[in-house]
Amino acid sequence: MANYRSRRVAQEVQKEINDILHKKVRDPRVAGATITEVSVTGDLQQATIYYSTLTDDPKDWEDVQKGFDKASGLMRKELGSRLNIYKTPELFFKRDESVAYGNRIDELIRNMNRQDY
Repeated sequence: MANYRSRRVAQEVQKEINDILHKKVRDPRVAGATITEVSVTGDLQQATIYYSTLTDDPKDWEDVQKGFDKASGLMRKELGSRLNIYKTPELFFKRDESVAYGNRIDELIRNMNRQDY
């Protein structure tokens, strides 16, 4: 039962965080970021929000992370007013490594195909 509820809350958090990110957050560092997944603990006290960026520069990743860390208070406050749960989860932001991993796999496959000809 708790697993089902945490998934449902995670989906709702993702929907609301996307909306808050596009409508309320004015920080240019997070303007190009996309929320890819949300993971909520079973007790609904913490939410880990995974995001991806279009850039491959580690300096930009650091700037985006700082932007999310700075905006997390505003996002949590807005989330608390939008969700109908007892306690608003604490928000943690992490860069989604799966996008970069997928790009690396695509690059390796393309290089293999070029070497075959």
